[in-house]
This record gives sequence, structure tokens and C-alpha cells, in this order.
Amino acid sequence: MLDLIDRLTRAHGPSGREDEVRRLIAAELGSHVDGMRTDALGNLIAWKGGDGPRVMLAAHMDEIGFMVTHADDKGFLRYAVVGGMGHVGLPGQRVVFPGGQVGVIGAEPVDEPKDLKHEKLFIDPGTDAGIAVGDVAVFHRPLERAGHRLIGKALDDRLGCAVLLEVARRLEASPNRTFFVFTVQEEVGPTTAGSLTAAYGLQPAWGVAVDVTDTGDTPKARPPMEVALGKGPAVKVMDQSLLCHPRVRQALEQAAGAAGVPFQREILERGGTDAGAIALTREGVPAGVVSLPTRYLHTPSEMADLRDVEGAVALLLAFLSKPLPGT
Repeated sequence: MLDLIDRLTRAHGPSGREDEVRRLIAAELGSHVDGMRTDALGNLIAWKGGDGPRVMLAAHMDEIGFMVTHADDKGFLRYAVVGGMGHVGLPGQRVVFPGGQVGVIGAEPVDEPKDLKHEKLFIDPGTDAGIAVGDVAVFHRPLERAGHRLIGKALDDRLGCAVLLEVARRLEASPNRTFFVFTVQEEVGPTTAGSLTAAYGLQPAWGVAVDVTDTGDTPKARPPMEVALGKGPAVKVMDQSLLCHPRVRQALEQAAGAAGVPFQREILERGGTDAGAIALTREGVPAGVVSLPTRYLHTPSEMADLRDVEGAVALLLAFLSKPLPGT
């Protein structure tokens, strides 16, 4: 699984430009599903299982990025952020464009650190490589391993994509009709367009997003949060996009118990997932989230625990192994 996560995080896939990630996932799915297709917006939808209730599992393919808005006469590039991203720690970071051109984020001089905003930053590509307005760069960092810990860019949400791929591979028989949906444009919200349109077409009876979540296990973490690395995947209770359906929460927690997987309960005070859009599709869909605890979100050095990722796979396999009631 480590090799799969490595290849997924290396793929270039900012919001709206997920083609490389989608091709990689489609090749990995291969014969492990009954069929797959790409919809009009770019979501990759694969399906597998019996004729029971439709279950939609969603993980987003896109990552945050830097869209070029202007190039001055010396080749320095101004940018707009694609997705939520703070400016602290950006100077000196490396980014890469689709063609492989690497650049460095530089900063104008400022009198006070508080004055260092995105508008004071720029990308220095080093050479004229034909980069145009509208091109999007992403962080340029390899995946590293420190014991059970994984450190790298785009763990949000390539970890979720890896979980869905592993579940699709290992799911031998299920009475439910499971749809594995690898969504686009989650990071640019608030509509999370990929999951919204996919759920509208699929009309699932159950919806589960697999995404990362913040943790409260770093010094003086604010706001306080019970979620920590290495203590198992988290079953979401609430975030800014939804209150998770009690029936879905209960089924996920029971599946964790059946699989012998330790789990945590998550309340995220900021942010949301694809599940928020799934829940509001058509007349409504009972939805929940399996979350992967991750430190330093939306930075080039996100950190997660491989044991939590593997636990999420086992939890979802147990969740899908029994017939789920219809709507």
C-alpha cells in the first residue's frame, strides 16, 4: 500500500486538473471492479457488488495549488491559490508545474512578519519555460516514511483514494451495490462540485466520504480536539458541512468493532468533506465520513499514520460485508 500512496501523491492533480490522478487510479482498478466510467465533470465512478442498496464511497482526487495570474517582464509569477492555503511557511517552498518545471516561492521584503500575505509572494521558475496564465503548480515534495508515519504533500486526499482502491481490490463479495467515486474539485468548495453531481446521478441510499481530518495531538493545539495519529481511523460526528446521519455513524462504528479496528470520534469545527454535498442531493442521502487523522493539513508536509489508513480499509470492508437497509 505504501507504494500506491507514493505514486498517488506524486501525481499532479490540482482542482480542476485531476487527469493524471484519474488515469493512475483507473489503471490500478483494472479488473477489480465490474465496470467504471468518467462522468461529464471528470469524476471517476467504478462499481462492484450485488443488487442491494446503492452505497457511494467518495474520495477526492484534487489537491491545493497555485494558479498563475500574471508574469512580469523578468519572469516572476504571481498566483491565486486554488483551495484553502495559509501563507505562513511558503517562502522557500518548491512547486512544480504539469510539464515538470520546478519553481521556488519567493517573497517581497516586508517590515513585519504579519505583512507577509499571498500578494507579497511570487513563484520564481528560474528560467523561461513557457508557463502561461492559468497554469497551476502544486507543492513539490517526495513522500517520506518515519516508522509508521507518512510525510508528504497531497495526503489530502490521496490517502482516501488509496483506501478506496484497496477496498475495491479486497472486496470479494458484497450484497450491496458499491460505487467507488473518485471526485474532482473538492478543495475549491463550498459546493464540492464533483460529489454533488455524482451523487445526483447515482442516487445512493448510503453515502460515505473518506477524507483526512485535523488532529489535536500537537502542542497547544487549537481548537482542542480528541483525534490523534495512530489511534485508528475516525468516525465523524460533525463538521461545518453536515451533522453525520446517526444510522451511518452507528453502522460504521459497528463495522469497526466487527473488524477489531480501534476508532476515534471526530468533531471538526472548521472545514467539510464531500459528504456534505452527498447528504443534500435530491431528497437527501444519509451520509457519514471515515476520517484519516492528519497533521499539518494543506502544507507540503502533511503527516499521517499508515496504521490508521489500513484500519480504514478494514473498517469499510466490514461495513460493506453485510446487507445495508435501503432508504
